[in-house]
Amino acid sequence: MSEDAFIAKIHDSVGALPADEWDALTSTGNPFVSHAFLKAMEDSGSVGGRSGWTPVPIVIEGPDGRLAAALPSYLKEHSQGEYVFDHAWADAFQRAGGAYYPKLQISVPFTPATGPRLLTPHPELALPLLRAAETLCREHGLSSAHATFIEPEQVPLFEQAGWLLRQDIQFHWENRDYPGFDAFLAALSSRKRKDLRKERARAQEGVEIRMLRGSDIKPEHWDAFWWFYQDTGARKWGRPYLTRESFTLLGETMSDSILLVMAFMDGEPVAGALNFIGGDALYGRYWGARIDKPFLHFELCYYQAIDAAIALGLSRVEAGAQGGHKLARGYEPVRTVSAHYIVYEGLRAAIADYLDQERAGIARDQIWLGERSPFRKGEA
Repeated sequence: MSEDAFIAKIHDSVGALPADEWDALTSTGNPFVSHAFLKAMEDSGSVGGRSGWTPVPIVIEGPDGRLAAALPSYLKEHSQGEYVFDHAWADAFQRAGGAYYPKLQISVPFTPATGPRLLTPHPELALPLLRAAETLCREHGLSSAHATFIEPEQVPLFEQAGWLLRQDIQFHWENRDYPGFDAFLAALSSRKRKDLRKERARAQEGVEIRMLRGSDIKPEHWDAFWWFYQDTGARKWGRPYLTRESFTLLGETMSDSILLVMAFMDGEPVAGALNFIGGDALYGRYWGARIDKPFLHFELCYYQAIDAAIALGLSRVEAGAQGGHKLARGYEPVRTVSAHYIVYEGLRAAIADYLDQERAGIARDQIWLGERSPFRKGEA
């Protein structure tokens, strides 16, 4: 079919687009690019308004008027909530007299989880999608476009389009067909295996841990988790990104894709970890607690996630950004990739040089971390 039969458009809301057409654009089962998740971000006020995240989904319509491809994209007035840090680029460009903001962000807001960024069942539309993003930047005075946490299969598409690639490291747990947690422990060195068993025993002492999903998640559970989320957010980055309403909406529209792990003492919730269930992965997102109990964080966020992934037959657990402490818990260093289109040639050249140096450092870091794996030799 001729490319002339397709039309690229910019909309101001994912929620205003047909949910069935949007969700038909990807078959990966990634929960974060689903219509329900992105609409919940909009309807809850987590994006839009004064958030600095203005939805501008770029879509390509087929000759029948239905969606054929899409980019989940946002105009950004800052670099918060992205987890791929370009503050130094912005500062340097602005000191040189340029305007780095607004920029175009192709991502899922506040979500450092890998996933598809080019949403289409038609590979031939990948390049037109990226060219549409580039045109938006040039014609509307945007400095750049940034696609973050791209699933590995789509990275070559950005590279072929000439976008600059940037690497970083996350820690993911890989399910090597373990029948249970003990089988995973058996793959670790003897000392690490003993350490993890002790940690789990101490974390579980005196608390009841429940895995809640679907209709088991009640409003009172979201009320408790909202408190946990606010407390962690205030200590880490000053202001929580998500609104209280976002959790209600996610619970109403995506409860079967949510796993809420909560710890109770005397019947009262004292800590919780929020996970999303994808087609082949469990994604750990937020955690918080009212009490300071040794190893409870590790238990709820990492060990319970491993238990769940094994039970659900998922291939991996993505435990979010940063956190070298995950390495000792069986989460291994994995490279993540972002892609960047820079409008101004001088800025592009400077960033390309920077990325060459950074890439070498990331490679060294991954080797160093890999050598400190807790797995027995020959198992990792």
